[in-house]
Amino acid sequence: MNAYMTNGSLAFLLKMKEQHTDKDIYLMNGTDTTLAYYEDRESTFFETARQYEIVLSTGDLQEDGYVVMNNIPVTDEGRPIFEHQFKSRAGIIDGTPGFYALRVLRPIRGNTYVVMVQWEDQASYEKWKNSEAFAKSHKKDKKTKEKPPYAAGPSYVTTYHLADLEEDA
Repeated sequence: MNAYMTNGSLAFLLKMKEQHTDKDIYLMNGTDTTLAYYEDRESTFFETARQYEIVLSTGDLQEDGYVVMNNIPVTDEGRPIFEHQFKSRAGIIDGTPGFYALRVLRPIRGNTYVVMVQWEDQASYEKWKNSEAFAKSHKKDKKTKEKPPYAAGPSYVTTYHLADLEEDA
């Protein structure tokens, strides 16, 4: 299964969503842009798509909520290490209150993976981020301050709110 993303204005992406009612396209508002996201086995209809293979998928995406995307550059030789790390932790977050879905996305082109987590709301995410379970699952080796063996550069986080199509339209 693949995942596809593209950016544009809400009005433009909403028209695209209306033209492709056979696809579950999620529109997300970020700070400076709107993002369209969908999953499919077929090739994309987006003209300027970022394409990913879904490495890990838990939970069901919802039409509302808060999305956190951790963008992590990974070296070619580090891909198996990175993916194993997430697969071995699969399910840890699933029972967390407010959790909807998790996707680990391997880039078709480039080296930046996306770890996308959808929450009921920002408060649910913040509660998870400040929990003991989060600290345990993100524990770093205190003996070394080196970057992870798979890192190809600094990671960064982007956040989105699912567009309220009735309010935003």
